[in-house]
Amino acid sequence: MEPTAVCVGETMAVLLPEQPGPLEDVPSFRHSCGGAEANVARGLAALGVPAAWAGRVGDDGFGRRALRELAAAGVDVRGASTDPERPTGLYVKEAGPSGSVLHYYRDGSAGSAIGPDLLDAPVTGPMLANARLVHLSGITAALSDSALALTRALLHRPRGDRLVSFDLNWRPALWRHRDPAVLRPLLDAADIVMLGADEAAAVLGTAEPGALRELLPGPSVLVVKDDAHQATAITRDAAVTEPALRVEVVEPVGAGDAFAAGYLAGTLRGYGPRRRLRLGHLAAAATLVVPGDHGPPPPPDRVEALLAASPGAWAATTVRASGISGPVEETTP
Repeated sequence: MEPTAVCVGETMAVLLPEQPGPLEDVPSFRHSCGGAEANVARGLAALGVPAAWAGRVGDDGFGRRALRELAAAGVDVRGASTDPERPTGLYVKEAGPSGSVLHYYRDGSAGSAIGPDLLDAPVTGPMLANARLVHLSGITAALSDSALALTRALLHRPRGDRLVSFDLNWRPALWRHRDPAVLRPLLDAADIVMLGADEAAAVLGTAEPGALRELLPGPSVLVVKDDAHQATAITRDAAVTEPALRVEVVEPVGAGDAFAAGYLAGTLRGYGPRRRLRLGHLAAAATLVVPGDHGPPPPPDRVEALLAASPGAWAATTVRASGISGPVEETTP
């Protein structure tokens, strides 16, 4: 089956501590893989959307393990290539009482070497041309000149009915030696733009919906996420806001990517704006209650019940590591 969505960017190996504490005192770590676009591909696949990840990994154990893990999660990795010279990027999570700190080791990584040649590669070229959705992020634009050139090429090539989504994913450390002014025209060239209110304020100078719409007239919709409170979809004609679910948070890393996967899955299914936002919130909540970057979504019948719930039932629902509680759970078979 050819992928409906193709996510382009860097996949990295991840080391998760088996117990909290300073890195020098952690006795062991467990392997995983991460990276914004790979997380979105994994989230789409979990929601039943045929999804692929395209990018580069190193010819090393970390790269082989990352591809194996993505494939096991249902992600099409035929568009992944192996770099014989550069290593797979790595990040290590350090867990402490005030939250997690991520330590990145990605300078000179295989993932940073992607470029416009991806558009003409034997596998990725047709994938990108035929997909209904191509997903990108501001992280890729910050990795290297070639990765920025690829991002621009994907945003500006003729695309017909194909949608291009762009998640700002503001990472200040990646832009220390690059000009973040390139981000605004990239955002404006996408069809769907997702960004946090804090990110919008940092990069664009405002998080006010009307002002954002003036700054970015190009996309058909802007989705502004206000942390744990709400998300607003702003079209050219109207704005719809949907509150986030109450969640007993275990770990926040990966929740933004999960929200993007949920919202995009709803878009591809033809949902209305409110259902798209709810599916984004549900996917994010499922990731917030697990220690890693990926949380399995609720069963399809539970998802459907929550998407159709009244505002009161939605607001009364709580997501915990042990499951979902509230009026919807009590009335859903």
